[in-house]
Amino acid sequence: MSGLRIESVYKSFGLVEVLRDINLEVESGEFVVLVGPSGCGKSTLLRIIAGLETLSSGTVHIGAEDMTDIDPADRGVAMVFQSYALYPHMTVAQNIGFGLRMSGVDKAEVGERVAEAAKTLELSELMHRKPRALSGGQRQRVAIGRAIVRNPDVFLFDEPLSNLDAELRVQMRLEIAKLHQRLKATMVYVTHDQVEAMTLADRIVVLRDGRVEQVGSPVELYDNPDNLFVAGFIGSPKMNFLSGTVEARADGHADIRLSHFGAPLVSLKLRDGDPKIGETVSVGIRPEQFLASDEAPIALSGTAVVVEQLGGTNHVFVADPSGAQITVEQRGHAKAKGGAVVSFGVDPANCLAFDGTGMRL
Repeated sequence: MSGLRIESVYKSFGLVEVLRDINLEVESGEFVVLVGPSGCGKSTLLRIIAGLETLSSGTVHIGAEDMTDIDPADRGVAMVFQSYALYPHMTVAQNIGFGLRMSGVDKAEVGERVAEAAKTLELSELMHRKPRALSGGQRQRVAIGRAIVRNPDVFLFDEPLSNLDAELRVQMRLEIAKLHQRLKATMVYVTHDQVEAMTLADRIVVLRDGRVEQVGSPVELYDNPDNLFVAGFIGSPKMNFLSGTVEARADGHADIRLSHFGAPLVSLKLRDGDPKIGETVSVGIRPEQFLASDEAPIALSGTAVVVEQLGGTNHVFVADPSGAQITVEQRGHAKAKGGAVVSFGVDPANCLAFDGTGMRL
């Protein structure tokens, strides 16, 4: 397998700039997920890698080869699309082997490679069926099989699970993860679903408005986001943000008076930046990091607006009189009831601070 290198890539459609100075290196055998909201440019970047979209400037290398101006068929990539794009009149075996037959590969070799891909994807018993006789997950596996038989240098996935229901998405995530472990292939995967990104990726590339916001492992992005956008995008439920004012600053710490939920004073260790006294900042804490009110140095209180009971966990949506709202995740069965006053604890060690521009402090 080959790695992938993208250098200084820009892409514009007319006057609209959709990719801005993208630089990314994917190691051979690595699983990298491009994630971001709709319109951030992730699918455009994938299509540029595949050669289906021309770039405005920059270069794309696969292995040691500059593929910037090479035709898609000669790039050594295979792409799996959101739509299965299967031929309805062909069987599973014919669909998987279609690209090989069109490339003039010997019939015996086609049969061997199709059989091997079918075995890998557990499709061997379905080879004579047509797409209409398959489930959504089975159809997507056929589409992946069509990519596998080409023995590409790089696999590209463009939101392949978007058309599946929730249960099938979970199943197919597992299948794709196992496939990567077996093939040890270089894979670039596009999704808007950050849960897919967290569960599949060796590294995640977070995009917004055509720019790379941060690159790192799922745990790195979860624990140490560089800015407010990444902090809010990675994690489900999303991180809570409370506004506050800096009251003191010394020895790499800042004392921040929160503006809501009893206005407690929180002393935070800073990573970067030098906030000024009186500066307005945002304090982030994840829903699962709240504690019982008697187990933490700081207690907040508010009114439980809605309680979502999920079985092993529950989400309590808590508001204060000003209308500020946070989500508190609790283990076990919900004790809080809608409309009740609830208290919960905060450990400052679990909190992150961001300045007025959204950058991490």
